[in-house]
Amino acid sequence: MSKDVKKIALLTGGGDCPGLNAVISSVTKTAILNYGYEVIGYKFGYRGLYNNDFIPLDLSTVSGLISRGGTILYSSNKDNLFDYSVEEEGKFVKKDVSDVAVENLKKEGVDVLIVIGGDGTLTSARDFARKGVNVIGVPKTIDNDLGSTDITFGFNTSIAIATEALDRLHTTAESHHRIMILEVMGRNAGFIALESGIAGSADVILLPEIPYDINKIVEKIESRKKHGKLFTIIVVAEGAKPKNGEVMVAKIVKDSPDPIRLGGIGNKLANDLEDLVKDREVRCTVLGHIQRGGITNTYDRILSTRYGVGAVELINKGKFGSMVCLKGNEITYDSLENVIGNNKQVDPDGELVSVAKKIGISFAD
Repeated sequence: MSKDVKKIALLTGGGDCPGLNAVISSVTKTAILNYGYEVIGYKFGYRGLYNNDFIPLDLSTVSGLISRGGTILYSSNKDNLFDYSVEEEGKFVKKDVSDVAVENLKKEGVDVLIVIGGDGTLTSARDFARKGVNVIGVPKTIDNDLGSTDITFGFNTSIAIATEALDRLHTTAESHHRIMILEVMGRNAGFIALESGIAGSADVILLPEIPYDINKIVEKIESRKKHGKLFTIIVVAEGAKPKNGEVMVAKIVKDSPDPIRLGGIGNKLANDLEDLVKDREVRCTVLGHIQRGGITNTYDRILSTRYGVGAVELINKGKFGSMVCLKGNEITYDSLENVIGNNKQVDPDGELVSVAKKIGISFAD
């Protein structure tokens, strides 16, 4: 048991995600009820750590949080304290201000920092661990692309939302004999598109891991037409690209550690298909941030709670510099050194892709 720990802090970094509040709640309750730790939460991710901007967390603060989307600590995906924008002599320059954060932790008497985030947020967590800070990571991303863990919280809610969208698009597509495209998130990983596409009875699924041939999509549309199906449902991941083509970049956010924002492939595909399929209309729906908001579903509430409890148990065992993770049905952990740079993608030869192909779904490969 780690007897020297008296006070812990939380922060949430990166994009918001269903289950963040459930993690905050379970960490706080476990820490207070079982170990008597004092708990605080830094606001706006690492920015709050830099500005020493925090709130106390107690049982009343986290009451009723388990179902609520977003994060009561707020978040930011632009604040890398190892490469932070500060104003000097009227100009903004990038500097390593991580020592300021370390001093703030010492000043507040924080013994352990729990960092809830995805790849970028946890990279900084690893870097703080290298500076001697006692850090525990909790894996958060709707993309499900973090290595070392089977599932990240938020993913399950996201694919449920995408599946519901597909169910709704089906009725319109069938009524109007249209080709309906749904663009979903995922960055360079196609897990959201793949799983929602299977669950939502898509006819075509386009993934970043399998570059597509648009002529194969046309073949699928024409094949369905011959069998009396005058509509087609296509799910496209935002990072999908045609063979010998490039990903679609929606915009560049210059002050972000990860400046490239993908998007636009759905509308590009709609325009390309309308030139090739003359007898039907093509419509694109970009699901966007709807995938990240709203009520957290049952699975993610439970997984987030397990992760929160697991994070505090790692503190109790003194397993600092680690990330709590799920392997099979067991909550375990891995070193942040192993987690970072170990992102996962859909296996084009894996079981789920094979399952989809066997029930007639095309990947246009």
